[in-house]
Amino acid sequence: MPEGDTVWQTAKRLHTALAGEVLTRSDLRVPRFATADLTGRTVLDVTARGKHLLTRVEGGLTLHSHLRMDGAWKVFAEGQRWVGGPSHQIRAILGTADRTAVGYRLPVLELLRTADEQRAVGHLGPDLLGPDWDPDLALHNLLADPARSLGEALLDQRNLAGIGNVYKSELCFLLGVTPWLPVGALPVERAAKLPALAKKLLDANRERPVRSTTGLRGQDLFVYGRAPRPCLRCRTSVRMADQGDGSRERPTYWCPGCQSGPVPSASASRRMSRRTAN
Repeated sequence: MPEGDTVWQTAKRLHTALAGEVLTRSDLRVPRFATADLTGRTVLDVTARGKHLLTRVEGGLTLHSHLRMDGAWKVFAEGQRWVGGPSHQIRAILGTADRTAVGYRLPVLELLRTADEQRAVGHLGPDLLGPDWDPDLALHNLLADPARSLGEALLDQRNLAGIGNVYKSELCFLLGVTPWLPVGALPVERAAKLPALAKKLLDANRERPVRSTTGLRGQDLFVYGRAPRPCLRCRTSVRMADQGDGSRERPTYWCPGCQSGPVPSASASRRMSRRTAN
């Protein structure tokens, strides 16, 4: 699932291409909205809300989409070949006189009244890249369930919106704790700086083509995707194991030398490493 900075970049591309323009083509290829026609309406703006995309058009309508694991919005110039995937994967087409936005493999696509946007995004916590960002509320939300693992709490978009699996692992590394540490066991001084650190990372990367949390050329991430290579700080082999609630397990990375706290069994880590290697 894309991180909040990736969704923010997508919204910026769509906004640049569509905002202020009249739609000359509209095709929503989902059964519920297949007969909806937005042609003739002006696109007002495209906004990211956490990992959700809101495309607002005149007449009080909003096209709500979510990329999840495989979705993508591509923007093409007039006459340019569409290269986002086979045509049967297209779920939405929004065209203007000189640009066409094509949504591929969108698992969530719905047309709703702009006044009802809260129905789609009202459950989200403060948006790390949005005007509603509130670090105190984000920390309050995270600490509300002290027994929950930090990694799972960070991924819960109801606590704060925009963190995905990459930032989860990188934030835990920078805080010096494992993603399996209960939120309530996070030292007070580290908990206090968590919201600002998360905000700093996403802000720094929202304009970058290649995400970096290290500031090092050629070594963009501290732990995510690095198992079993050595840690950039202590040279201990980075480890990897699944983390999740039983329904959605995600590969999670940490450094045993730099991060303290509970970890999965060694056998679970080895199984995960073998599966990824294959």
